Amino acid sequence: MQHREDFLKGRAIKNNYLMNIETLREYCLSKKAVTEDFPFGETTLVFRVKNKIFLLVALDADPLQFNAKCDPGKAVELREEYDAVKPGFHMNKKHWNTVIIDGSISTRLIKEMIDDSYNLIVHSLPKKSREEL
Repeated sequence: MQHREDFLKGRAIKNNYLMNIETLREYCLSKKAVTEDFPFGETTLVFRVKNKIFLLVALDADPLQFNAKCDPGKAVELREEYDAVKPGFHMNKKHWNTVIIDGSISTRLIKEMIDDSYNLIVHSLPKKSREEL
């Protein structure tokens, strides 16, 4: 457990982009009913709402990058507008984007992409789970 925390701190210090791993992590965890875990190994941090994945962060990527769920039409628009937005790596490329945090995308837009991903997952939850939020 300590190794993982040291790894996260190192990533936060190493990357001086608009958003680092700690800022991204704090933002995700500030959302209602969000948990984090490492189901795919200690270099892929996963954020879930009600046990459904809405964001995956590749901690070993340089620069830092994450996968976020996205409306298919908006996903294509973002990819066309930003070189740092790619089809989701190891994900359904119609519904997921990989976002590279290289300083070319504003923090505001990154947060908007995180919000959209979270909201898409929340809206897909059963009614009872949505009402609990």
